[in-house]
Amino acid sequence: MKTSNALELESVSKTFSSGNRTVVAVDDMSLKIDYGKVTGLIGPDGAGKTTLMRLATGLLLPDQGRIMVLGIDAVQNPLRVQSSVGYMPQRFGLYEDLTVQENLDLYADLQGVSDKDRTERYQELMHMTGLAPFTNRLSGKLSGGMKQKLGLACTLIHPPRLLILDEPTVGVDPVSRRELWSIIYRQVQDEGMSVLLSTAYLDEAERCDEIILMHQGKRLGQGAPRSFSQPLKGRVFHISAPAINKRSLSIRLNSIPGITDAIIEGEKVRVVTETEGMPDLVAYFPDDSNLKIEPAEPIFEDAFIATLGTEKKTRVPYDLAPLQQKNISRQEASEVVIEVKNLKRKFGDFIAVNDVSFQVKRGEIFGLLGANGAGKSTTFRMLCGLLPVTTGTVRTAGHDLRTASAEARGKIGYMAQRFSLYANLSVEQNLRFFASAYGLARKRKKTRIGWALSTFELAPYRDTIAGDLPLGFKQRLAMAASLMHEPEILFLDEPTSGVDPLARREFWLRINTLAESGVTVLVTTHFMDEANYCDRLIIMSEGKVLAEGSPAELKSSIQRPDLPDPTMEDVFITLIEYGKNTEGQAA
Repeated sequence: MKTSNALELESVSKTFSSGNRTVVAVDDMSLKIDYGKVTGLIGPDGAGKTTLMRLATGLLLPDQGRIMVLGIDAVQNPLRVQSSVGYMPQRFGLYEDLTVQENLDLYADLQGVSDKDRTERYQELMHMTGLAPFTNRLSGKLSGGMKQKLGLACTLIHPPRLLILDEPTVGVDPVSRRELWSIIYRQVQDEGMSVLLSTAYLDEAERCDEIILMHQGKRLGQGAPRSFSQPLKGRVFHISAPAINKRSLSIRLNSIPGITDAIIEGEKVRVVTETEGMPDLVAYFPDDSNLKIEPAEPIFEDAFIATLGTEKKTRVPYDLAPLQQKNISRQEASEVVIEVKNLKRKFGDFIAVNDVSFQVKRGEIFGLLGANGAGKSTTFRMLCGLLPVTTGTVRTAGHDLRTASAEARGKIGYMAQRFSLYANLSVEQNLRFFASAYGLARKRKKTRIGWALSTFELAPYRDTIAGDLPLGFKQRLAMAASLMHEPEILFLDEPTSGVDPLARREFWLRINTLAESGVTVLVTTHFMDEANYCDRLIIMSEGKVLAEGSPAELKSSIQRPDLPDPTMEDVFITLIEYGKNTEGQAA
């Protein structure tokens, strides 16, 4: 029987116990979700989003309250709910040693889909996801975006009336993200499906019909995206200054009372203020009176930060990196610290990186962008000396990695795509391990551990097991560990994947401060707004470089009358699709 709402929660609470701590994951939550809409569940790490979704699927039972899913009482009939909804968790359970087709067959068996209904549904799903040419490939050999699309296909074999997706686009490149959203909207339009999804990409929140904003287990608000952003009219601005680079400008603006947020956006800094109007900036910029301040149209991300960012306003000290290279000279800034020539890496007959060349100067933030499987992480690992080069030359920090990789690694900090922490060790034990691994002497080790605990606000968690930390704090710990030996070069492989916008801002303020002190930063990311932080970047596809330049130069290269102000996402999608079309014509 169809009820008036696809999902209803009434005074629902759920707590968990961890040692001597009690965590309230969902706190007296009441909400209603309409049929036939895409509803976004948005909130920072630890807000309770995943717990709420597991309650809505009958996988968890509440401590108190009433949950109705498609007219079914989830407390009384959890198994019936589970057979009626589609649920794709953050780490969907694909079997990597099975092929795409074998995974489909397995989930069809689990969902009780008859043999006669499978063929047509398989064809439809494979066409929809673009996986038709890959049905015989092992799922473990798929790129990240293809795995996500296969996970969604497995969830949709038996079309549910309510589809629940927990961060389905995390770690997925912009092209794959767009394709996933196309699939989701097709289900809503063609099947009349209702969708509840969470996402760390706040631009995706703008695509939802309705948003539920959560924090600390509570619902802070619910409504259309514009209902959150429009109250901020008069509080959002673009600021630029001819004599100050955008990185320095954002750092300075972030320290000013009355400013909630200052984030690089294109060639300007986007500012959100605590109240209507702009604080007096003269006292903070006595050396430059040419600040250009323009009002900007509020977006949902501004509302998210204005609502949640004030209590967690980033406090990153200017002495974040007590490194020797502070205030580098013009001569030092022109020094090439990474040089890559005709780099190639083969795995058997497969060429993962093909004839890649670029240079990076001291103090630059240099980005490697590309679709899933483009060869970014492979390139990174060769630059760090973690993977041997097949052919070509790599010089890092003045050392040829073929002959002096140990010396080069001593000048490198590396933050892996999946944080390389020891989950069973405490925060302090992890820091001690990495300090020892980098060869720090006893006195310096003690000093650097104290610095890390203080600078990254980890002191309250020093005895907490790393595996139990919220994702944002895992990120802080991983970054602190990579900086223990005060490296000249910092490699960051998708460091903000899955991290909420508050933690991302805190992270990038730290990175910008490091770069200003002379640390060279190489970063891969799927967040295209983060590409704006890069001084220069390359975009890769199929192991090759498609384009190189500053964000402004790359945007200018695709500018046209119908796209007068392109974003980095526009650049990425245009270049990736152009690369595919060129390869298709060549073939």
